[in-house]
Order: sequence, then C-alpha cells, then structure tokens
Amino acid sequence: MATLESKPLPNTSPSNAAAPAYWEIASPAERTPTRVFERAKDVSATVAREIADLIRAKAAKGEKCVLGLATGSTPTGVYDELVRLHREEGLSFKNVVTFNLDEYWPMQSHELQSYHRFMREHLFDLIDIDAKFTHIPDGTCAEGDVRSMCDRYEREIKIAGGIDLQLLGIGRTGHIGFNEPGSGRTSRTRLITLDRVTRKDAASDFFGEENVPSRAVTMGVGTILEAKRIVMIAFGEGKAPVVARAIEGAVTNSIAASFLQEHANAQVYLDLPAAAELERCKAPWCSANHDLEWNDALARKAVIWLARVTKKAILKLTAEDYNEHELQDLLAGRAKAYDLNISVFRDLQRSITGWPGGKPAERKQAGDINRLGDDIFPKRVLIFSPHPDDDVISMGGTLIRLVDQGHEVHVAYQTSGNIAVFDAEALRFLDFASDFNGMFGFEGARTERMEHDIARALKAKAPGEVDPPELQKLKGLIRRGEAKAAGIYCGVPEDQLHFLDMPFYETGRVRKKPLGSEDIEIVKKLLRSVKPHQVYAAGDLSDPHGTHRVCLAAIFHALQECAADEWMKHSTTWLYRGAWQEWDVEQTEMAVPLSPDEVARKRTAIFKHQSQKDRALFPGADEREFWERAEQRNAATAKLYDALGLAEYEAIESFVRWDGRLLD
Repeated sequence: MATLESKPLPNTSPSNAAAPAYWEIASPAERTPTRVFERAKDVSATVAREIADLIRAKAAKGEKCVLGLATGSTPTGVYDELVRLHREEGLSFKNVVTFNLDEYWPMQSHELQSYHRFMREHLFDLIDIDAKFTHIPDGTCAEGDVRSMCDRYEREIKIAGGIDLQLLGIGRTGHIGFNEPGSGRTSRTRLITLDRVTRKDAASDFFGEENVPSRAVTMGVGTILEAKRIVMIAFGEGKAPVVARAIEGAVTNSIAASFLQEHANAQVYLDLPAAAELERCKAPWCSANHDLEWNDALARKAVIWLARVTKKAILKLTAEDYNEHELQDLLAGRAKAYDLNISVFRDLQRSITGWPGGKPAERKQAGDINRLGDDIFPKRVLIFSPHPDDDVISMGGTLIRLVDQGHEVHVAYQTSGNIAVFDAEALRFLDFASDFNGMFGFEGARTERMEHDIARALKAKAPGEVDPPELQKLKGLIRRGEAKAAGIYCGVPEDQLHFLDMPFYETGRVRKKPLGSEDIEIVKKLLRSVKPHQVYAAGDLSDPHGTHRVCLAAIFHALQECAADEWMKHSTTWLYRGAWQEWDVEQTEMAVPLSPDEVARKRTAIFKHQSQKDRALFPGADEREFWERAEQRNAATAKLYDALGLAEYEAIESFVRWDGRLLD
C-alpha cells in the first residue's frame, strides 16, 4: 500500500520490544480460548505436536492415549504432520485408541466418501496403530440396529476410559461432528438428518448434492464435551462468520460449536482468514485489553471501518466520530481528523486505475499518477486460471481491458476442470462426435463403439465413482473448448492460450494429489517462456475442493525459483478474487473500474463456458450462478467505493499485490 500522506502515525507499543500483531491478541469478546496463526500449516503443526506430546506422555506412564478424531479437509494437515512425526521422529501409535466423530449412513466402508476409507488413507494405513483400537461408527448396519450400535459406541468410549483429546472441525452450520442446528447440550451418539447447507458443502465429494446421504451417525454434543481436552480448528474465509458466532456469540443449540464455551479445557486454533470476523481482526481497536501499534495498513482499515459503521463518506468523518468509536489513539498527534481522512481517501483514490497494465507516457494527462511499471508499455501479461473459467469469472473485465489497451496477454489454464462436467453433457458431445464422424465418413463406427462403451460404463457407475479415462479426457476437451471460445472472444490469440493439465489434479476425483515438483516445473517452464511483466493469479482460496490453493502454491513456488531471472526484476504479481469471495476495500491495492459495456462483455465471456451455465456441478455454498456472483460482487465493490466518497462506477474488479511469501 502506498504511504499515507500525513504526519507519522503514533506507535503506542513499548519501544523496547516488538509488539505482536493485533490479530495475535485475544479480544475480551472471545468466550472460548483462541489462537490465531498466519498460516494453516502452522495450525496443523501446532495441533499435531500437542497430540504427539500427549501420546508420548501417556506411553511413558504405560497408559493408552484415547483420541477423538475428525474427518474432512480441515484435519488432513494434522494427520500429514502426525505421519511425518511417525516416519521421521519415531512417534509410535501402538498405545493409541481412536474414536471417530461420525460417518455417513448408509455408507459402505470401501466407498470413496466413507470416513472409514478416509481415515485409512490419511492416517491409519500410514502409522503403526493397531487396527482393533480404531473405532468409527458403522454406516452399514440396518436402520433397526442403528440405535444399539450407537449405544455400543458410547459404552466403548467409556470402557476405554473416555477421550483424552477430541479433535474437531466446524461446519458452516456451526456443527461439530454432524451435530446440526437443534442439537442439544446433552445429546449422545445417534442417527441425525443432515442440514441442507451441510449436504451442499459435501456435494463436491459426491459429485452432486443429490448423491449426498441425507443422514449420518454422529457423536452427540454431550459425548464430545466429556472429552478431557477439546481442540477445534478452522481454516479459510468461508468459515469466518460461523467461527465468530461460535466463539463470540451466545451459547445456543443453533450453533453446536458454541457449547465449547462451557468446556474447561477447550482450545480453538484458526488461520488468519478463518479469524477474519473475530473482533480482534475486524475491529481490534474495540478491545480495551491492549494498545495497538498503528501503521498505515491498520489506519486504513480503521478509517474504512469507521466510515462504514457511521454510514459516512471518509471525508465527512469528524473527531467526534473517532472518539465515539474508540479510535482516539489513532488521532494522536494530528491537528484535525481531516488530515487522516484525506490521507486514507487519497490512498484509496490512487488504487483506482483504468490502466491495469500501466499508462504510456503519451496518454498521460495532468495529475495522472506515475505507477510502478509505467515505463514498460506494452507489457507481456500472464494470467493463471486454476479452472478453465476462473479467468473470465474473476477478472474478465480487466482481461478485456488489458487486451484492448494493446498488451500481449497470455492465459494459462492450470487444470483440465474435467470433474466439473455432468455425465449427460459429455454424452451429448460424444453423440455429436459420433454423428459428425458418421455423416462425413470419419470412422463413425469407432466413435459409436466408444459412445456405447461409455454409456454402459456410466450406467454401471455408482454416484461419486471415478469416470473411465476416456470420459475424463472427453470432459477435459469440453472445458478446453469453452476456454478457447471465451479467450478468443476476449481477444486473446489462440496460441497464447496455454493448457497446463497439472498432474496433481488428474485423479478423476474431487480429492486431489498433493502439489508435486512436476506441477511446479510446468508452471516455471511457462513463466520462463513468456517472461511476463505482470502475472495474475487466483488468490481466492475458498473454492470447495481446494484446487485454487494448490494452483496458487505452485505459482508462488515457481516464481520463487525464478527469482534470480533477469525478467523477474520487472515483474509484478497480482492476486484476483471473485468466484468465491472478493477482496475487501481495505485490502485492495489495485481497483479496475468497469464500464457497463465491459460488464456485458465479461458476462458474454463467462457464458462461453456452457457446461458451467445454469447449474454447475460444484457450485459451492453460493446458489447464484458464477456470472451472477461475479457481477454482483463487482457492483457491490463499486457501490462501497461510492459510499466511501469516491467516484461512482458500474463495477470494480479488485487486486492485491503478492508480498512474496509462500502459502505454506
């Protein structure tokens, strides 16, 4: 962020010690002990180390260590670290007894979505635990036997001596385990009907919401609260609202996680995005338990917050507004509140540019800001798109503007996106290919056989089962054709559209392989081929299946490995959002306004992705179509800039400059 144009901000921290970041300090509003880490990896390592220490302490006493375990994407980092500790530091699990929170019902243990299978793949098969000491609710028992199975599960926990440490995640409904809204404080292990939000969130694992079981067996809230120690973890922006309600809100059976406030030994661990709605992060100046070390970024955050709370434009804020909202310290050393107002206003004003690739000297007018990289025009621009539509969904207006302004624009589609195509759509294309080949004499019989074989395979395929390789390739071709159509419509030459097909993605399943060196190498090779002056990458990390995070990590690693290259001296990396959420104004470092015509062109580009139109296979929690999400988010950003007192635009796409740090 550009430096604020006013008197230096006061430093209220002790001069003899480095103050912790404001988000590291708990707020009085928090009713459950909570620690916030900058990275999810650090959370996982901390929790895994606590579990390992407990296992070793129990082993030293000749005692069993009873662990309550969770499933889903959140605890996988913990399990990965425990496996590492086992392999590299000799951590033994021979004295460990485990009880898992839940299982879908009905569910066969071998199915891809089974938590039995999940635990084997992520932990049990990779350590030295005795299988007879692992317990997971039975998803195969008859409905009439479920009650007795649940009672037996409770007895087995008691026989084991109770749970020493219970690991939890949290769902968007506030559930722990599958204790949906309405679950009482004393509820026990039982069969429960899943909330629609929970089923929607699980839809990606089951290749469609309609395939998600409507019921599950779960430990009850009362069962969980009997654990001697409870650790709950949460990652990502998508969890931030419910995390805040669970930690700072009232105890209520509408948010099962709120019952942790009543536990004497509960601890919550969050990454910074998951903590975003906590008072300590959202408005740390409202906490009277510590002084803040004010800097430019925090001052900008506070002023924008104050403007939104008071519903005033920034330049209309008064000293009384600051005083009444616990921001007196921010004004220390300033003659007028207006000095701070104008500083933040001008900083926001400077973030707005209609020339994202820089403005050439011959087009500059009096008063134009000299921006980084203006001396290079036109630029080589490389836009990375995790899926074949993220480029136009999230920054389609900026993409179009870069092309229109004469830059050499390349788009790299990092994954095939093949799992996000409905079977019926693939069969439609296959039928067309068969008819086309038959009509023009291009070995029609061969495509007819393929059509017949794939149709037969689909009929035999269970929901969520991996597609045959031929079908995966066909679905990938569909996404590729749509991406080409959208890119060409935006003005990008076809030879500047790059399809990377990164290996980590090509599993045919929602659950992907970890990022590998071959993935990074593919990205690095393209970077060194294009030598871009600007790189754009998806900083939107709330996609339901984590692909954006892996793709972004690959780019960051590749850029770091290219750090010594000559072209890197003149290269800037910008992060975009839009598909799953948008950058806050306080975070935005480049705001690109869009005209009504550009909004319409962006919409048309998104419509080229026909397989994702009307009903996407993996829509996430947002029920709007992708074009609606992007358009409404861009319009909302523009309205917010207007409300803060800046120019009124039809829409704005927001960007943040990469700070050079890796994701993990």
